[in-house]
Amino acid sequence: MTKSELIAQIATRNPHLYQRDVERIVTSIFDEISKALSRGDRVELRGFGAFSVKHRDSRVGRNPRTGASVAVAEKAVPYFKTGKQLRDTMNG
Repeated sequence: MTKSELIAQIATRNPHLYQRDVERIVTSIFDEISKALSRGDRVELRGFGAFSVKHRDSRVGRNPRTGASVAVAEKAVPYFKTGKQLRDTMNG
């Protein structure tokens, strides 16, 4: 499901809301999650899952084409862990 499909589905299920308002709400939620992660905070949505930031140390990688060593810088990557309710729903 894409973001636009999510917005359309929420707007369909809530006919009292305008689609542009639903779009603003969904965009605001995603923006707030992104801002919290960029600050290093953890975002937990009970029953759905938790977003957090994992830090990867710098390392020496390999260029797969040439085999040459390449320095890979330290970086922060987003991480998502599913909640129990979501896992139970997916597994029947």
